Amino acid sequence: MTTDPAAPAAAPSLNVSFLGLGVMGSPLARHIAAAGHKLTVFNRSPARLEAWQKAHPNIEARLASTPADAADGADAVVTCVGNDDDLADVVLGPTGVFTRLRRGAVFIDHTTVSAKIARQIAVEGRDKEIMCVDAPVTGGQSGAEAGTLSIMCGGTAKAIEAARPVLEAYSSRITHVGKAGAGQLAKMCNQFCIAGALAGLSEAIRLAQAAHLDLDKVYTAISGGAAQSWQMDNRWHTMANDEFDFGFAVDWMRKDLGLAIDEARALGASVPIGALVDQFYADVQALGAGREDTSALIRRLPRKGPKA
Repeated sequence: MTTDPAAPAAAPSLNVSFLGLGVMGSPLARHIAAAGHKLTVFNRSPARLEAWQKAHPNIEARLASTPADAADGADAVVTCVGNDDDLADVVLGPTGVFTRLRRGAVFIDHTTVSAKIARQIAVEGRDKEIMCVDAPVTGGQSGAEAGTLSIMCGGTAKAIEAARPVLEAYSSRITHVGKAGAGQLAKMCNQFCIAGALAGLSEAIRLAQAAHLDLDKVYTAISGGAAQSWQMDNRWHTMANDEFDFGFAVDWMRKDLGLAIDEARALGASVPIGALVDQFYADVQALGAGREDTSALIRRLPRKGPKA
């Protein structure tokens, strides 16, 4: 059999370490292995690491004992943790990734954090000749499971290209937004858009219910026009039926909106709607629904009329 010289070369197999096996990180690590890369995994909670291993018995993955151990010998390290402090600990701490990651490797962070920590990591990485990409994602748990996330990236063009073979394992869109921190700023814009869409969607559903309208027919009538959105297509019926188990929690949205509001204030940008919806989410937390999906925003509005 002959090889077609015009055929594209196969993507190289890389040594990739993934840190943070939560709702989003667990399927992303699986996609990395499925793409043919050699996988190492780490989670700060050993129980979650063991659970991931049991859930993926057919995946050969090295289990790392520390972030530094995970970084040892890696071509790329990917993190998906909780917040700024978590990220600083696993990357810059005494047993962090940067104590062991080799020069010329790429560091990719999918955590939604402040632009400040993204820039700090990029500076630390530059001094160690490590390419850094802040790469928050959108698409939710379903996008992570399907490998169809959209990724917004901050960093140098060289760093984005180095990260691409990994990112392509679980994304449908990769956008280089700008320099270090730009990916996080784009994610803040994303969260404002989601918050506003869910606030409007909540009120529309409650109005339709109060008017005793057929919820299916209302959705059909309005989803094909200017009101259409991902949130409407994926959450209209679940919100109407009080179903809120879709992975991205209200508590995490409040964290994200807090970052976005702080950044907006520092830049002198006015975000009154975002700040208002943030307070609406505080109401949802007070109802005890902080671990439910962000579409639980509708809980703060009393239901009138028959159940959909």
